[in-house]
Amino acid sequence: MAEGNRRESGMKRRVALMAVAASFALFAAACTAGGGTDEPPPSVDPNAEHDPVTLEMWIPFSADHEVAGVQATFDAFEAEYPWITMDVTTGVEDDAKVLAAIRAGTPPDATMSWQLDDLAAFCDTGAWQDLTPYIEQDGMDLSAVFPPSVERYTGFGGKRCAFPFLTDAVGLYYNKDLLEAKGYSEPPRTYSELTAMAKDLTEFNPDGSIKVAGFVPWFGNYYVNGDPLNHSIAWDADWYNDDGTAAMATDPDWAAMFRWQKDLVDFYGVDNLKKFVAGQGDEWGEASQDFQLGRIAMALDGEWRTAFIKNGTPDLNYGTAPSPVPDGREDLYGIGRVGGTIIGIPRGSAHEAEAWLLVKFMATNTSSLVAAANAIGNVPTTLDSLASPDLSLPSQFDTFLDVFSNPNSHYKDMSVLGSADQDLLSSFAAKWQSGRITNLESGLADVAKQIDDQLAQAGG
Repeated sequence: MAEGNRRESGMKRRVALMAVAASFALFAAACTAGGGTDEPPPSVDPNAEHDPVTLEMWIPFSADHEVAGVQATFDAFEAEYPWITMDVTTGVEDDAKVLAAIRAGTPPDATMSWQLDDLAAFCDTGAWQDLTPYIEQDGMDLSAVFPPSVERYTGFGGKRCAFPFLTDAVGLYYNKDLLEAKGYSEPPRTYSELTAMAKDLTEFNPDGSIKVAGFVPWFGNYYVNGDPLNHSIAWDADWYNDDGTAAMATDPDWAAMFRWQKDLVDFYGVDNLKKFVAGQGDEWGEASQDFQLGRIAMALDGEWRTAFIKNGTPDLNYGTAPSPVPDGREDLYGIGRVGGTIIGIPRGSAHEAEAWLLVKFMATNTSSLVAAANAIGNVPTTLDSLASPDLSLPSQFDTFLDVFSNPNSHYKDMSVLGSADQDLLSSFAAKWQSGRITNLESGLADVAKQIDDQLAQAGG
């Protein structure tokens, strides 16, 4: 996922997600369930003579340096397959546009998305084609190509309908100067250590307001640090049970996570945190985010923050580490939330065989992945590219390479609801942290029921 998508306001994002959900519903209604086929997928011999083919691809990247990074991959692809010319449309961030084109019978040959939560519906409705027949036809061993973390965000319901192209990974950023001033030489490894250090590192103004926060536990504070999703991965909390029902009321990790969070909220005070968060700097300005300004000592964030620091606050003395883990689960240390850009072949692609060549190339070509990672500042997504000596990224970036490589790192369990489950949980979290919900178990059970009710309505 690139920074352009992260800049969306909450209202714009909700409107976009509702449009996508409606588009998926229309798409599903227009499609018959259909059965599988034993026919092999279309293929093309790269060594044979070919008539010229133009491949149309839609991508969400729009910033100049991002487009240039991806364009280098397309240039390398055209050099590999000289009879193919790429026709690339940039800035297509709305999956509903792709779905509308599929319904109209005019989809691009290949497409890219930042919306991981749409993946389940892509697979379930057949909007993106299952790549398994191509994978099997080419004899690919995906376990030898991608880290295990890829599997949970590129497939759903037994279908592998996407490949990765770069990714995000989440870890802990910490201000070395602030920690050293309090006698700390290492970042916290457990949530109890995070709590103790956060309290110790916090400075209050004479009026009791927060001057420097050791760690901000407020859900809604910034894109990563304030998202319950990222904490849920570190707490190893399941989003769904084995029977497909929501797990917020049945997995005790959820209650433990929310109790930890509320205890730290109460240390700061709800009103104090609201005031502090209301005054936070622009997350996407090169030098205006609170961690970069020294207003926060420790924060969860994605790998992209290293680029912001390099460009905007290069003198900041900082380190990175994996997210803390619950006490008693130190064996989990090193995991984090992963998942990013996905690529696939829409239903109705006019050049399926060539589109597969493109998707496979983009997902597996080491030199192209490394060049794109260096240009865009995202994590490359194959085992070979992760180990490449040609990666040219800050030393603090190594944390995110390690998190992505960790076999326990993953994205949340997906469902046909898209991001609706996250939206319901975030609504609960906002009420819980402010004290409007006092019975935690009852509140989590209510969230689970709302998710289950929506799944039932969606036929999921």
